[in-house]
Amino acid sequence: MALFRAKNLFSRSFSSLSSNPLRVCVVGSGPAGFYTAEKMLKAHQGAEIDIVDRLPTPFGLVRSGVAPDHPETKDYFQQIVVNQFSRVAQNDRCSFIGNVTLGSSISLSELRELYHVVVLAYGAESDRVLGIPGEGFSGIHSAREFVWWYNGHPDCKNLDPDLKSSDTAVILGQGNVALDIARILLRPTTELAKTDIARHALTALEESSISLIAGKFIWLEDVGQYKQLVLQKSYVKFLSIKDLKVCIQESDLLKTPADEEELKNNRIQRRVYELLSKAALGASLSSSGQRELHFVFFRKPDRFLSSSDRIGHVAGVRCEKTILKESIGSGKQIAVGTGQFEDLECGMVLKSIGYKSVPIDGLPFDHPKGIVPNIQGRVLSNTTENPTLLEEGLYVCGWLKRGPTGIIATNLYCAEETVASISEDLEQGLLVSTSSMPKSGREGLLQLLAERNVRVLSFSNWEKIDSEENRLGSLRNKPREKLTTWEELLKVAME
Repeated sequence: MALFRAKNLFSRSFSSLSSNPLRVCVVGSGPAGFYTAEKMLKAHQGAEIDIVDRLPTPFGLVRSGVAPDHPETKDYFQQIVVNQFSRVAQNDRCSFIGNVTLGSSISLSELRELYHVVVLAYGAESDRVLGIPGEGFSGIHSAREFVWWYNGHPDCKNLDPDLKSSDTAVILGQGNVALDIARILLRPTTELAKTDIARHALTALEESSISLIAGKFIWLEDVGQYKQLVLQKSYVKFLSIKDLKVCIQESDLLKTPADEEELKNNRIQRRVYELLSKAALGASLSSSGQRELHFVFFRKPDRFLSSSDRIGHVAGVRCEKTILKESIGSGKQIAVGTGQFEDLECGMVLKSIGYKSVPIDGLPFDHPKGIVPNIQGRVLSNTTENPTLLEEGLYVCGWLKRGPTGIIATNLYCAEETVASISEDLEQGLLVSTSSMPKSGREGLLQLLAERNVRVLSFSNWEKIDSEENRLGSLRNKPREKLTTWEELLKVAME
C-alpha cells in the first residue's frame, strides 16, 4: 500500500518516459542541486532526474539561510529563484523526493546501483571549530545553528540561546553571516515581526536583554583589519537600525603604506574605511540606553572563559592581540600574535568561522579541505588528484565540491561545470550505457524506501506546506509563518 501511494505521488513522471532513460539522482535540493537538475534537463532530453533531500522542504539556504530582514533579497529569491526551481521540480522528467536521508534511509552504494549518475549537492551541514580550550561550554553556538534557529529550520527549533542573562554577546567572524546575526540581535523586534522570522525566535528576541537593554556586540577578527570587512552594502544596513551606535577604536584604523596603496586602488574598500572612520570619530557620542555594536580588530581568540556561578557556561573570551607583518616570500601581510592578552566578558558567543561539509559512508573525502576530492565535479577515488582514479557515475556540486564559498548564483556556474563533465563522460563512453545496462531509478528507489517504511514527500506535499505557511503568515501580517517542527511539517504535508 505504501509503495502504491508513493508511485501515485510521482505517477505523472512515469507516464512520459522512454523505456530506458538516463537515470540521474541529485542529492540535495538547494541551489546547487536545482541548478544541476535544470542543466541536466536541458542537456539531456531523455533523462529522468530525481532530487532527493532529507528535509520535507526544498530550496536549502534560500529558505533557511537568508536573513529575514533582507526583504529585497527575499523578494528576489521568491520571484526569481524559487519560481525557477519550482518549474524544474514540476517538469515531467523531474521529481522532488523529500524526507529521505542519505546514509540512513538509503546508502550511497544503493543509489549508485539504482541510477546511472549520482550528483551529490547536499552542501555543508556542520561547522568549523577553533580548537581552543572551553569551546564546549554552554552559551557557545555556531552561526549555522543560530541562523537555522531564527529561520525556522526544524533541526534547530530547540536551540534555546541564552539572551537574558547578559547584555553582551561576542560574534567571532566578520563575513555576511556574522553581519546578519548582529543585525537580527540588534534590530527592533517591531520591525522583525513583519518578516518571516520564526515565531519562537521572535518571542525570544522580544524578551532579550542583549537587544533591548544597553549592551554591546564585540566583533573579533583573527585575520587582520578593516580591509577584510565584507562589502560596503552589508555594513551600511546597520545604519538603518534605530538607536544603534557603531563603535570602533581609532587605533584599529591606522594605515600602513601598503594599506594606503590598496585603498587607492579599491573604491569599495575605500568606502568601507571611510564608514568605519566615521564610526570611530563618533564613538564618544554615546547616550544611555543606546544599543552598541563594537567592531574589534586585531584580536585572536585564545580560550573561552567559564562562569564562576554557572559552571560550564561561557563568561568571556580571552584574546591575543595581533599585529600585521609581511609574510616572507609572499609579499602579503598576515596577523601574528604579540603575546599580549585581554579578556572580553560576555554571556553568549556565536562563532561565524565557516560551515563544513560532512562525509558519508562510501564517499571519498578530503578532511583538511572539507570537500569531496574532484576534478571539475568528477569524484576522485582518493585525495591524490590522480585523474585516472575516478568514481564512475559519481559527481559533486556546490559547497561539497568547492567548499562553503560564493553566493547563491555561484552555484549556477558550479552546476554548469559538473553537468559539462557528465555530458563529456557520456559522449566518451565513460559511463555505462542506458541500453546495455538499464537501471530502475525512481521506481527502484521508491520501492526500496517503501520496504523500509520511509515516508517520502513529493513536491505537491511541499506545496501544501507552502500554502499553509502563507495562510498563517497572512493572519499575522507576515510574508509567511514557517512550520518549524518535523511533526508540523509532516502532518501538513500528508493532509
